[in-house]
Amino acid sequence: MNPTKVRENVQVSSYLVFFIIHAMQVGVGILGYQRIVVKTAGFDGWIAVIIAGIIVHLLIWMIYKILNNSGGDIVYVHQQLFGKWFGGLLSFLLISYFFGLALVVLRTFIEVVQVWMFAEIPTWFFSTIAVLLLWYLISGGFRAVIGMAVISVFIPIPLFLLLILPLEFANIINLLPIWRHSVGEMLMGAKDTTLSFLGFELLLMYYPFLKHSKDSQRWAQLGALYTTFIYTILMVISLVFYSEEQLNRTIWATLTLYKIVELPFIERFEYISISLWMIIVAPNIALAVWAATRGCKRLFNIQHKKLLLPVLLLLVVMTALVEGRESVNMLNEYFSLIGFGVVFFYIPILFIIQQLVMKVRKGQNESM
Repeated sequence: MNPTKVRENVQVSSYLVFFIIHAMQVGVGILGYQRIVVKTAGFDGWIAVIIAGIIVHLLIWMIYKILNNSGGDIVYVHQQLFGKWFGGLLSFLLISYFFGLALVVLRTFIEVVQVWMFAEIPTWFFSTIAVLLLWYLISGGFRAVIGMAVISVFIPIPLFLLLILPLEFANIINLLPIWRHSVGEMLMGAKDTTLSFLGFELLLMYYPFLKHSKDSQRWAQLGALYTTFIYTILMVISLVFYSEEQLNRTIWATLTLYKIVELPFIERFEYISISLWMIIVAPNIALAVWAATRGCKRLFNIQHKKLLLPVLLLLVVMTALVEGRESVNMLNEYFSLIGFGVVFFYIPILFIIQQLVMKVRKGQNESM
């Protein structure tokens, strides 16, 4: 019997994976990814974003191949391929990665709030308030977290539409000529989008919670396509609005665009956007924490509710230890490298190993 099988009453419809994939990818990364991409790809950065999106589609296909062949989550895959102990070690490392993802998203969002709104309020206060909300959300179970993810997909649509307003000052000539950089620089630019596109790999953990999970891939691919579309359009808007020098100096390029938005009843619209962004970021953190606690439950056979509070308290402590812009920037850079290794190296290697093992086992069965 497959130990990853879950009850149908806690599963969600397969089409909801569209919202899960997109909600996990659009978070704090979208607020300032332009500066990082432009450093290597310049005004061809929009092409680098498309390249990164294509690679993500390929990686999602690999993840589905891995999970469909095993019929379980990543913990089960590790046990099948590497045995109890080494497979358990790999699962623990991946669980730590999920926790790190929650830490990076939460700490980066707190940094945004401190820089733009409340500079004097300490980090631990923000993280404590956030963790209380996360505890309430995650305690409701996987379906509650997914409900929040669905809401977070619709909330930013008006915010994205308002970013059309800066096009009044657009300089389209910035985009010409197209493809001024080498293929290597384009690939480096695609690599620099890693932190912005991370989140789809949590599919490795919540796959058993999808009804008709084997048939849900088209929804996952559509979710990733929608993300790529949003990132590409926003990159183009930024490229035609800013000069290259301005983009290199602007840390939160997306938020700065909201300064152009002028409404008769709101003077500083960026404050509204930051406040609403908490709803967008919440499922990012909640699903990452859920994946970490779910992995611990599968690995150590400990009840989910007993794990949740210690993990959230650890999140508060770790968040409070990262102080200052330089520390937050360093955290983002290191985790971006780790995330790059997980999604662009580990997943393809795991895919190849599984294919080889299946081929060997098939040959052995045929020879018997």
